[in-house]
Amino acid sequence: MTENNKILVLGGCRSGKSSHALQLAEAMGRRRVFVATCVPHDDEMQGRVDRHRRERSDTWRTLEIPVNLAEAIHAHSPAADVMLVDCLTLWLNNLLMQTQDTVKIRRRIDELAESVKTAPHPVILVSNEVGSGIVPENRLARLYRDLAGWTNQTVAAACDRVVWTVAGIPVTIKPPYQNTTL
Repeated sequence: MTENNKILVLGGCRSGKSSHALQLAEAMGRRRVFVATCVPHDDEMQGRVDRHRRERSDTWRTLEIPVNLAEAIHAHSPAADVMLVDCLTLWLNNLLMQTQDTVKIRRRIDELAESVKTAPHPVILVSNEVGSGIVPENRLARLYRDLAGWTNQTVAAACDRVVWTVAGIPVTIKPPYQNTTL
């Protein structure tokens, strides 16, 4: 197993996190699996999905997995040199549409973290940092914000490296003071 092979890439919207994660993954192996969590419900979101798909070369195999991430990592690991999961906050949204039971959701978060730790290949995960803004005015939005924070903390603890992207600049925050250049 290589050092720093489990990586969480965090950032705000349009911070460059997905592009950075893709760049990292393309340097890690030829059998590349992209795990997409987005379920496009409108034309604008479908356009985003299409744009992301065009950014990847045809060397990627894409899996559309809106909810069962831990199971997908286990099931598809034998055919992968590297997996890229984009993104955890959309995954969390999909879970919340199924249930608002925080015990069940936190169990799924723990299962995901365990699957990342035990994967026999590099896993790169992309997630939004949503807790840096204002306190939302409604219960569901606060629940989402809190669960996103728990997801990011739990997955970060399972990863060797955590990268924060700001204005297209990747900054490694775990382990501290490391450069993220390839």
